[in-house]
Amino acid sequence: MNEHEKINYVEFPSKDLEVTKRFFQDVFGWTFVDYGTEYAAIADAGLDGGFFKSDQVVATANGSALVVIYSKDLEYTQSKITAAGGTIMKDIFSFPGGRRFHFADPNGNEYAVWSDLG
Repeated sequence: MNEHEKINYVEFPSKDLEVTKRFFQDVFGWTFVDYGTEYAAIADAGLDGGFFKSDQVVATANGSALVVIYSKDLEYTQSKITAAGGTIMKDIFSFPGGRRFHFADPNGNEYAVWSDLG
């Protein structure tokens, strides 16, 4: 449901949409709807959004917002990310309320995964 003045949709750059879709499908089970050759909408990700063809990348070092994904098992999720071609940027660390790590997808975009378990 669309809510007035609430975040509704998030878009991310992707150097290679096919690589992006395969990575997020393999790791997180997301599905996609293609809109031409330069855009793919995300489904089953918890928040609506999409990936657009771009040579740019998002990274907190450049001042980008950080998208954080929840996991019930950080170590398992981390192993799936590396197996699918992602890179761990910051290994698992504790913070008040839980633990998390940062990773880059195969295109170099930074994300984080967190858990309040374990």
